[in-house]
Amino acid sequence: MTMDATSQRFLMCRPTYFAVDYAINPWMDPTAPVDTALAIRQWEQLRRTYLDLGHTVELIDPVAGLPDMVFAANGGTVIGDRAMAVQFRDPQRADEAPAYRAWFEAAGFEVYDPKHVNEGEGDVLLVGDHLLAGTGFRTAHASHAQLQEVFGHPVVTLQLVDPRFYHLDTALTVLDERTVAYLPEAFSPGSRAVLRRLFPDAVHATMADAEVLGLNAVGDGRHVVLPAQATGLAAKLRDRGYQTIGVDLSELRKAGGGPKCCTLRLRQGKASQ
Repeated sequence: MTMDATSQRFLMCRPTYFAVDYAINPWMDPTAPVDTALAIRQWEQLRRTYLDLGHTVELIDPVAGLPDMVFAANGGTVIGDRAMAVQFRDPQRADEAPAYRAWFEAAGFEVYDPKHVNEGEGDVLLVGDHLLAGTGFRTAHASHAQLQEVFGHPVVTLQLVDPRFYHLDTALTVLDERTVAYLPEAFSPGSRAVLRRLFPDAVHATMADAEVLGLNAVGDGRHVVLPAQATGLAAKLRDRGYQTIGVDLSELRKAGGGPKCCTLRLRQGKASQ
């Protein structure tokens, strides 16, 4: 099976001010020690991995007092020359939204403001011509209609049911334009049925791999960058012909984040309008 890698353009934010000062998801424990220097080294390894694969990495300046700004995937949704800005559910992250919006504007994107809670690529993933849109914990269902209007792609709503997998990108990863991997137990029965219908050849992850955020992965069509601890999922992906690259983001996982959380795609695709 021959697979072609597509060169990607990513936006990332150095975890200069990373900390776990509050708890807005089940992964976060403000009483547990956090090694910011280690988080930075792990993040740098992720960035170098992308560069070694031939991808482009752009950087947004971190802002003091915003420890979760490293999770750039939540900063917006970008397709073609359009960017949907974000509105966070939790006040602790609210000030990240204007920082990312300003970056999009300075980079020349046509920026749209959200009408409802919308946490960017954490809950919005493009697969082929469809936008998969998660809801249940963060992004409001009402935001899905606006995504369709802005980008002109059919939107498929997926209901998340496990608070540990609070964003879609913790429960499902896009491998290429036709294939995904996901944890069935993270979705409602109806959403599982939709996923089976849309992706009959999907890779099903185990709970053990999902619990180390193995599905918070980044694929380019050939390579999949995923947490090093997700060994079972990596083996399944290699069996399907993908090349896997494990990275250790264990320090960032203390805030509920992995490779995809740290990575916003600046898409080469086009908004359809």
